[in-house]
Amino acid sequence: MLLDSQTDTQPRPSNASNDSNSGERLRGNSLSFVETIGQSIANIAPTLTPALNISVVVAIAGLGAWLSYLIATIGLIFVAANIGVLARRNTLAGSYFLYIGRSLGALPGMLAGWSMVSAYLFTGIAASISAYIFLTDLFHVLGLERWLPAYAIFELGFICLIWTCAYRDVRLSSRLGLALEALSLTVIVVITAIVVIKRGSILDSNQLQLQHLPMGRVTSALTLAVFSFVGFESSTTLAREARNPLRSIPRAVILSATISGVFFVATAYCMILAVDDRASLIGGSTSPFAAVTRYAGLSWAAAVVYCSASISSFACTLACVNAVARMLFSMGRYQFVHRSMGKVHHRYQSPHVAVSAACVFSLTIVLIAARAAPLDAFGYAATFGTFGFLTVYLLTCIVAPLELFRAHELSPRGLATGIVGVVLMAFVLTASVVTVPPYPYSLLPYIFIAYLALGGIWYGAISVNFPDALKGIHEDLEA
Repeated sequence: MLLDSQTDTQPRPSNASNDSNSGERLRGNSLSFVETIGQSIANIAPTLTPALNISVVVAIAGLGAWLSYLIATIGLIFVAANIGVLARRNTLAGSYFLYIGRSLGALPGMLAGWSMVSAYLFTGIAASISAYIFLTDLFHVLGLERWLPAYAIFELGFICLIWTCAYRDVRLSSRLGLALEALSLTVIVVITAIVVIKRGSILDSNQLQLQHLPMGRVTSALTLAVFSFVGFESSTTLAREARNPLRSIPRAVILSATISGVFFVATAYCMILAVDDRASLIGGSTSPFAAVTRYAGLSWAAAVVYCSASISSFACTLACVNAVARMLFSMGRYQFVHRSMGKVHHRYQSPHVAVSAACVFSLTIVLIAARAAPLDAFGYAATFGTFGFLTVYLLTCIVAPLELFRAHELSPRGLATGIVGVVLMAFVLTASVVTVPPYPYSLLPYIFIAYLALGGIWYGAISVNFPDALKGIHEDLEA
């Protein structure tokens, strides 16, 4: 039950704990830059935004949806810059738990890991639910409704396939996720270009006149706009398995946030342009992009979009399971979750117990979610997961300047980047509470706070029952 540092009085680098424990190690130096950024791109799943996510943003922000995405893009580029500061200085599996713990202490670090676990889990759950939504739409378009598998059977098969890929090899998962997402993105971009060309003009005065946009609703939609990006940072969870991680991880994080942001802003603008500013056709729709193609007289494109979106859902869920497994792996090594989560498969060198636990939990919640309408279940899971990401993004923007300061490397630019990131993330969190969303979304921030409180109680239990382990954690973090 004890950590290695309890029998070794000499300080060790903080990432050493990830490699201890009976010599079990993740597969180091195995992922190229393309495979590393593939984790982030697959986790973002950009295709899901025009295919589904954008409907809830447009339902709130209306013609200002593109502006919500632009504000979110700017905020997350600053967050990415702060993450880059930490990623250039550390090569840690489970990154955020240790990034934040090193600067703020074991309790904030544990709560950061606790938040990120819920973030990746519920994002994966939302993606798996969306896969069934897209499959249903696809079968409807093709007239094959009677062949549609039952929800429970589909989700069982879907998550079992995810488990098979994640259990075996992270390289396979990363390559597969990137290839699938590239295919589906290509389809979305080509069809969007056809729709805009068919309309004949790229200018839309109603969307571009900022004074006429509903700014209160634009800010209210920020939390859901940020959800489109979540996962852009997940390549950091593979730092122990990436080649040249101090260079490749920061690049992957910043590039994935920037490229996705440009795509989201352009797609939101073009989709509303394509329906002649009739935002109601998109807002609240279970198939917003298909609604756009039908309005443009391209009904044939609906089936292609649904198929591409289903592929993207698979890539996103797989990336989420990979990421949460690395978080659980790191926390398991420190006994913040059961120590079995820190085990590595002797053949595949994957955190196989953590992968299995993540899949079992996800399947359980997905089956419980069958009681709600699929779009509602998707929205609840997505929003809850986003609060976990926002919490960690905020803490990261606080920690990055602190780490530079302690290393005597803090510049005015680094300080400004941290301050702007904190202000923007705090604004998004505040907007989600002050501007009260409809019930039951209004309850989700408070449920998340209760979840964090549960994490604090769990930390207290560890400090009482395993004080020696907690001492080892502090020694590692201080080193």
